[in-house]
Amino acid sequence: MEIVWTLLVTFGAYIIGSFPTGYLIVKALKGQDIREVGSGSTGATNVKRVLGKKGFYSVLLIDAIKGFVPVMLAKYLEVKLGLYADLHLLPIFASAAVVIGHSKSIFLNFTGGKSVATMAGVGLAIDWRVAVICYFVFAIVAYISKYISLASIIVMVLMVILIIYFKNPPSYITFCSIIAIYVIYLHRENIKRLIQGTENKVR
Repeated sequence: MEIVWTLLVTFGAYIIGSFPTGYLIVKALKGQDIREVGSGSTGATNVKRVLGKKGFYSVLLIDAIKGFVPVMLAKYLEVKLGLYADLHLLPIFASAAVVIGHSKSIFLNFTGGKSVATMAGVGLAIDWRVAVICYFVFAIVAYISKYISLASIIVMVLMVILIIYFKNPPSYITFCSIIAIYVIYLHRENIKRLIQGTENKVR
């Protein structure tokens, strides 16, 4: 039964993560393919270029909820059914699946966003203390620098440090470390532009 539940939770989380929020909203309101705009990402920052603040916050919130719900459900099933209770693996499978689903959506030919907003929801489900601190730091860095990409990269590194500091299970630490590397990798073009001084700023 552990294998069955693991497959169900992982597949379900991936499908939820794959829900192309930014793509659908921009397509419905503007008739555009968000993947052909700006950075080509379906995430909130790129949506802002087309729909402004309202679009940005709408996509940000929905994508964060996408990350939060599957992981909380996995944590509930872990306790209710006694699945991997000592290793805390079920929430990790759900977390990984929903993040990958967002960046490699099955509905968009395995394209998508950079998973920062989805990871914000995942982080809140894993450890709210880490999430709140990361939200705060993200807001400050983004406000001061005007670079969303820079704030995202810094927060990914900070998340790993905090998840260790708050003595989370080894599985959580391993997951956050791998996901931080993955999300930073997705920002590789942003990093090049930051170094070159050509990265787009947001107001």
